[in-house]
Amino acid sequence: MLDIPSLQSTVHPDEWQLRCDLAACYRLVAAYGWSDLVFTHISAKLPDSVTGGEHQFLINPYGLMFDEITASSLVKVDMACNKLQPSPFPVNPAGFVIHSAIHEARPEVQCVLHTHTRAGVAVSAQRCGVLPISQQSTFVLASLAYHDYEGVALRPDEKPRLQADLGQATHLMLRNHGLLTVGKSVADAFLSMYTFENACRIQIDAQAGGALVEVNPAILQGLGEVMRHATGGKGAQLAWPALLRKAERMDPGYKT
Repeated sequence: MLDIPSLQSTVHPDEWQLRCDLAACYRLVAAYGWSDLVFTHISAKLPDSVTGGEHQFLINPYGLMFDEITASSLVKVDMACNKLQPSPFPVNPAGFVIHSAIHEARPEVQCVLHTHTRAGVAVSAQRCGVLPISQQSTFVLASLAYHDYEGVALRPDEKPRLQADLGQATHLMLRNHGLLTVGKSVADAFLSMYTFENACRIQIDAQAGGALVEVNPAILQGLGEVMRHATGGKGAQLAWPALLRKAERMDPGYKT
C-alpha cells in the first residue's frame, strides 16, 4: 500500500470533488479492463473557481497502476505538464501532448480519456473504422472523428492536425493507436468511452461470425436527442452515481 498524505484539507472543495471523480474514473477504467499497465492518461481541467482562469489540470502520477490512484496522488500540472505543487511522483510530459492539444482547442472540455484497449486498437487498424452494426455504434457514429497515426505522440507539431481532426466531436479514433473521448465532466467522458469501447468489442465479435447487417442510415439522424430522452435529460449523470457506488464497493480508498 502507498502511504500518500491526504490533500483534502489543503485544496479547494471544488478541486477535491474533481480529484475524487477523476480517481474513481481511473479505478473504473482499471476495473473494466481498459488500462494499459501504467500507460495512457485521463486528464481533468480544474474549474475556474479553483484556478482563477488559469489552465491547470489533474493527471495520473506516472508509474502507478490505475487501480492504485487516489484523489491525493493525482498531480496538478500546467499546460506544459509542469508540476504546480510538490508531489513524490513523476509526470509524463510526452503523454500529455495529446491531452494538452485537446484542452487548448476545446476549452469547454473538462476531461480527456484515452485508452489502448485490444478491441479499440483492433478497430482503429481497420480501414472501415466503426461500422453501424450495433446500437452502441450508432451513438458513437453520431459524433466520431479520426486522426491518422503519426508515430508515438511526442511532437508538439502534431497538435494542430489532432485539433483539426477532432473538431467538435466527442469520440476520436486514433488510427493504429486507440480510442479517445472528451466530456464536459469526468462522467461524460467515461460514459462515452464505455459506449465507444463496447461498440468496438461488438464489432470485432460480429466480424468473426460472418456477414453483417448494418443499421439503416436514417436511424443515425437525431441520436443526440434520442440519448437525452433515454437518460431523462441527465446524460452521464444518470449512471455516474451508480458507478461511484461501484468504485466505493471495490475500494473506498480512492477518495483518500
